[in-house]
Amino acid sequence: MPIYAYRCETCGFTKDVLQKLSDAPLTECPSCAKSTFRKQLTAAGFQLKGTGWYATDFKNNGSTTSPSSATTAAAEPACPAAGGCGGGCAADTSAAV
Repeated sequence: MPIYAYRCETCGFTKDVLQKLSDAPLTECPSCAKSTFRKQLTAAGFQLKGTGWYATDFKNNGSTTSPSSATTAAAEPACPAAGGCGGGCAADTSAAV
């Protein structure tokens, strides 16, 4: 059963309601008792459970940094003008033009 978000246009009261698809939409606000309770358009949320490609392939939260590239970036000298860009940028004055 889907969860619908409702909001009263009069008093601003909001409520999430678990309803069947066949149930009629709510119209009366439980807070102010006026018939201005309207269903809102919201994004659907879902959760993947169990084992599968989503649990194994994205276990590192999408980071693709390998340990060797992380150590090389830390070994490079920081650019004093840009606050640690590693040199080679427009702020690096040591490079000949």
